[in-house]
Amino acid sequence: MAGVTPSLETLRVLVVEDQPYMRTLVVQTLERLGVRHVHEAEEGGAALKMTVRLRPDIVFCDIHMEPVDGLEYLTKLRAFKNVEIAGTPVVFLTADAQEGTVVSSKKGKVNGYIVKPTSAKVLKSNINRLLGPVIP
Repeated sequence: MAGVTPSLETLRVLVVEDQPYMRTLVVQTLERLGVRHVHEAEEGGAALKMTVRLRPDIVFCDIHMEPVDGLEYLTKLRAFKNVEIAGTPVVFLTADAQEGTVVSSKKGKVNGYIVKPTSAKVLKSNINRLLGPVIP
């Protein structure tokens, strides 16, 4: 949806998280905010396939996952020849606040970095910051 601000009814979000409890928590938080189209992946390989197929408006992604971690997912995503896919906004949602990880994320052109635990307010502000005023 390049150049077009999605509405809350059409917003597509992909949550990439290997821990089922945390993934469910983020999905439920997004649903409480009114997001109707929330998709889930357990690791970066599956997330990459889903990103190509579903074309999410934004991705919230953990970093430490196997077999494909969040940094590798981001690198592969940014390398796509299709600029719309390559430019998909990605916000890392991780417990890792180490400087080296943050620097690597910035080099990979991540669009945001949230340290867990998070809140509905933080998720909402990242969506609105990257996509425009989507969630009131």
